[in-house]
Amino acid sequence: MRLFQRTLFVAVVLVVASGGGSPLRAAQGPTLTATLTPLIGTDAVRAGTTGRLALRVELAEELHVQSNTPSDPGFIATVLTVDPPDGVTVDELVYPAATELSQAGVDEPLSVYGHDFIIGVRVSFASTVPPGPIAIAARLRYQACNDTVCFKPVTASTSWIVPVVAAEARVAAQHADVFDAIAFGSGIKPPARVEPAIPVAPVASTSAASLADGLTAMDGFALQLTTGGYLGAEDFLTFIGNAEAGVTPSGLFDNRGPLAILLIVLLGGLALNLTPCVLPMIPINLAIIGAGARAGSRRRGFLLGASYGSAMAVVYGVLGLVVILTAGTFGTINASPWFNLAIALLFIVLGLAMFDVLLIDFSKFSARLQPSGQTQGSLTLAFTMGGVAALLAGACVAPVVIQVVLFASNLYAGGTSVALALPFVLGLGMALPWPIAGAGMAALPKPGVWMVRVKQAFGVLIIATAVYYGYLAYTLFENRWVDATEVSSSVNEMLASGWHASLAAGLAEAQREGKPVLLDLWATWCKNCLTVDKTTLKDPGVVAALSGYVKIKVQAEDLDEPDTKALLQRLGAIGLPAYAILRPLS
Repeated sequence: MRLFQRTLFVAVVLVVASGGGSPLRAAQGPTLTATLTPLIGTDAVRAGTTGRLALRVELAEELHVQSNTPSDPGFIATVLTVDPPDGVTVDELVYPAATELSQAGVDEPLSVYGHDFIIGVRVSFASTVPPGPIAIAARLRYQACNDTVCFKPVTASTSWIVPVVAAEARVAAQHADVFDAIAFGSGIKPPARVEPAIPVAPVASTSAASLADGLTAMDGFALQLTTGGYLGAEDFLTFIGNAEAGVTPSGLFDNRGPLAILLIVLLGGLALNLTPCVLPMIPINLAIIGAGARAGSRRRGFLLGASYGSAMAVVYGVLGLVVILTAGTFGTINASPWFNLAIALLFIVLGLAMFDVLLIDFSKFSARLQPSGQTQGSLTLAFTMGGVAALLAGACVAPVVIQVVLFASNLYAGGTSVALALPFVLGLGMALPWPIAGAGMAALPKPGVWMVRVKQAFGVLIIATAVYYGYLAYTLFENRWVDATEVSSSVNEMLASGWHASLAAGLAEAQREGKPVLLDLWATWCKNCLTVDKTTLKDPGVVAALSGYVKIKVQAEDLDEPDTKALLQRLGAIGLPAYAILRPLS
């Protein structure tokens, strides 16, 4: 039972570290995901007849969505797309009557639906449809807004499970209050199986098909350089110059040598042995595994200590690899303000633990796993105990391990493969004293107040990391506080001046004319996208530098959409705005 409790606690910590902790939900504001309730007008539908369906949409009370016919084409319409199976035809979509909403900064009233509305659907069932339940799938695309800001568009899926019965069977009406209020006969004829557009601008945006074709077309181009975030005119000109000259700006490992960073992490692992959670336990754990004075020989003690220490390095290395390699979308996750806020809060808790304000310590559990006298002195036992000690890390160790894993994940997402070794190197640093101490060849430092100071020094580093992630979360939140209409209008202006909206079409032109390409990835919820459009990309020097380029505006509205995610990963981009320069291979 205690093992289960420990496992559960570790799992909760990992969930919080990944940004999914429930304590954050209260700070996230309104829930943007709508509750969709599919309703059927009768308890069954006869084959060869029509049926009436309804979809109830419920959002947080302070939210609204644009109607299916927004007052301004720059707004994102609410669109219901029904994908009927064979034998079923969608005859009519009945959207509710829109209401007018006056909003600050907008001259004309907005045509919107409130937080609770119903869409009607009339469908026909062919006489050949066999009796039994039949699923009718649907997707609702909408953008939730409050009185001041519009949030990221959402596409939600649902389905009706309709019982089909024989033509002579009896059926009974249901949900009369809902269906009597729907004006069937006054709706619109839906387009057959057409993917809903994202009408953020009257000029065509990047469609799913265009983006998929563009990804294929990118095989004929070489990526020169990628950058992102807000860039002033001077920085953008430097970006262009570096791309044209084939110069890659120095990163964390560039011009320093990865060995220097690995050495720092190694020394950090070694320093963890000097904390009050670890140092006093070394002679105790050596005695448990039969090393040190009880080993019988220095060689035996060395091997036992080495086995114990190597297990710690292996455990941290494997855990790091699992986290880093399975977080293939770490760049996308790291662009989420909620993820960064979660990490900031986690590191605040861990930092406070380093100052003994909070107590987080699993190491006491390892004392309960003492072996019998017959198993002492076994290399297998020593390795096992080392692995257990690594998993049940003390309060001084766990925060640093998590920090190194996150640091390595971020580096690996940016293309630094050597980052995969960082968790292992941290464990290796912790392991170094064990074979020496196991052989009795070195005297351990005397415990004292100085160990607390070492622990507190790590605490300062962890709190500083929390401040960094907190600031990053704030900037990402601020970047999303933007009027989607203003972003769309700015993009329209640039498209009208000669930019391309289609990735495939723009790359085809660049291939024909042998010109370099500037990719500009944007979204209607990206404030810095608008800022760069209005300032940097209108700077005379930048305009002149890009005069010989094919310039493409690529809409990356949903960063989790497969093609968009593939494009971001291919460019090595993290978040929006993102800019990349390509050159034709031929």
